[in-house]
Amino acid sequence: MLVFTHPDCARHVTPPGHPERVERLAAVERGLLGLAVERRECPPGEEAEVLRCHPSAYLARVKAAVPRDGWAQLDGDTFLSPGSHKAAMRAVGGICAAVDAVVSGEARTAFVAGRPPGHHAERETAMGFCLFGTVAIGAKRALDHHRLSRVAIVDFDVHHGNGTQDLLWDEGRCLFVSSHQMPLYPGTGRPEERGAHGQVVNVPLRAGSGGREMREAYERLVFPALAEWKPDLLLISAGFDAHADDPLAGLEWQAEDYRWLTERLCDFAGGRVVSTLEGGYDLEALAASVAAHVGVLEERGR
Repeated sequence: MLVFTHPDCARHVTPPGHPERVERLAAVERGLLGLAVERRECPPGEEAEVLRCHPSAYLARVKAAVPRDGWAQLDGDTFLSPGSHKAAMRAVGGICAAVDAVVSGEARTAFVAGRPPGHHAERETAMGFCLFGTVAIGAKRALDHHRLSRVAIVDFDVHHGNGTQDLLWDEGRCLFVSSHQMPLYPGTGRPEERGAHGQVVNVPLRAGSGGREMREAYERLVFPALAEWKPDLLLISAGFDAHADDPLAGLEWQAEDYRWLTERLCDFAGGRVVSTLEGGYDLEALAASVAAHVGVLEERGR
């Protein structure tokens, strides 16, 4: 099992008090302690990979907004520091390298511990802490470069993956599934949002519903959709902010819920799974949830 990360991902520095902070990577490292994983550095992402999902004008706009010092603000909660663009490109390079390794058979499972996260970034809009649609870029890499026929993404972050949905709305080769608390930021993710080809499955969950309701929803809606889709590769937007201790939401999951969910997801795509870090803002809960999630990926990757 491979874990991709890079010191540049810690050079995306947010203002004091911002929940998406550098310390999250240290919490992820605590979660990885004791796991038998092979570590690799995220290579620099190539602009051609970003352009699979975002137009060149948007990429240029993000690069131009990077400040020489301090912060630049792209929206109410999305900031750039001098190292932010390089960090985001490392996250892109990490997901592409992870996809390459798993598709080639070099590894069965991989986890990308990068930041900033990506699943809120729409085609021409940075939002929700996110700059580039990392997991969508990984899916397009698998489809367009490796010529896979069918890919699936499951996003279990507590917030709807509006960016991934936007970037892949017209992509008939990729099933996108998002479970998320509703109502909650960013306000999208209703069940009737189905994609141009009926390939989007949104699973809203009510606040306080806990792991039991999540498991029932996945058994009823998500696993049958994955079984019918028969993906060649499964990508996971692994947000851990549905945990009961997370300050930004209230789904009340526990680390064991992430273990159960990861075990079930690894039953699809022949066990070929690439996961990438999204949310998770209580540091102790993040460490415990990463340990549960990556622990299963390590077991399945042997």
